[in-house]
Amino acid sequence: MSLLHAIPNGQNKKIAEAARMKREGLLSGVSDVMLPVSKHGFHGLYIEMKVTTGGKLSINQKWFIACVMEQGYRAIVCKGWLQASWVIKEYLEG
Repeated sequence: MSLLHAIPNGQNKKIAEAARMKREGLLSGVSDVMLPVSKHGFHGLYIEMKVTTGGKLSINQKWFIACVMEQGYRAIVCKGWLQASWVIKEYLEG
């Protein structure tokens, strides 16, 4: 799917680059992957990626997921790309 894209929020950045990105609208907690395709009554799909073992949501990530779900998006936490690929396929195909 050509609209699937990553959101570079969680990358380690130099202080100057992080400050520039914040001025440009970088928002802490935004999920890692976005699929802006309406399906099954949702406006689109957000995926927060975590490692396959461990990995916890930050307060900002929990807040963001709750907010986008209130706005009609599907938002899910996936542990690894295998799970994320299954979620994307299920979202697109039903």
